[in-house]
Amino acid sequence: MRIDLASAPGHQERPNEDWVSAAIPASGGGVLVVLDGVTPPGGDDGCVHGVPWFAARLGGRLTELSGSRRDMPLDQVLAESVRATAEAHRDTCDLSHVRTPQATVVVVRWDAQYVEHLVLSDSVLLLEAPGGEVTAVLDDRLDRIPREVLGSVAATDALRNAEGGFFTAAADPAVAARAVTGRTPRGRVRAVAALTDGASRWTDTFGEGDWTQCLAVLRKEGAQGLIDRVRAVESDPARPAARYKRHDDASAVYAEL
Repeated sequence: MRIDLASAPGHQERPNEDWVSAAIPASGGGVLVVLDGVTPPGGDDGCVHGVPWFAARLGGRLTELSGSRRDMPLDQVLAESVRATAEAHRDTCDLSHVRTPQATVVVVRWDAQYVEHLVLSDSVLLLEAPGGEVTAVLDDRLDRIPREVLGSVAATDALRNAEGGFFTAAADPAVAARAVTGRTPRGRVRAVAALTDGASRWTDTFGEGDWTQCLAVLRKEGAQGLIDRVRAVESDPARPAARYKRHDDASAVYAEL
């Protein structure tokens, strides 16, 4: 088994709001967790702790439960992790705030029989078959919203964790039911990769290669190699900024099973 991961902030003067972890439980198999914390416009989210604190608490709980409670489906793992994280700051923060700290989520868990997955919001999961075919598992609800709508803070807030909009892990455990979930027989998966949108933009925004080529970069150059490629493209002044950010926190994890 090989696991390689990397994470880099979009700006050195600001904290990285991504979270990436990998675990190999004593019982065997493995777990990958990737979160992309959502930066609140103007820094207003009703929380005294901030997004990096939230991502670390939620990511830690997801990693622990995914590895220790194999009897719990991943949507239940997410629901319990959101609940526990909310309880950790309910007495100090306004969890009813529409921009209360939140994050996109990818969780992958495997054992000798199956590879399970969960994707919520716009981070990306890639599954590679033994023959080299790559399947991208996506929650594309955010991509369905016109870019001009997302340019308005008020319009985005109205669509955040709302019917007809998009969903992220915030303070309501019920959001777990909105996640894209599934499982694949272990023998049909050779490798997996999870990317926050700061890393996946190499393919889905800049079109430097398709998902198969993206996975090939991860295999050959590692997670940091993909992030370095993204930064090189972003630094090209001829390229437009991606989704209102020229540089974003970027994280990637690659695992050969």
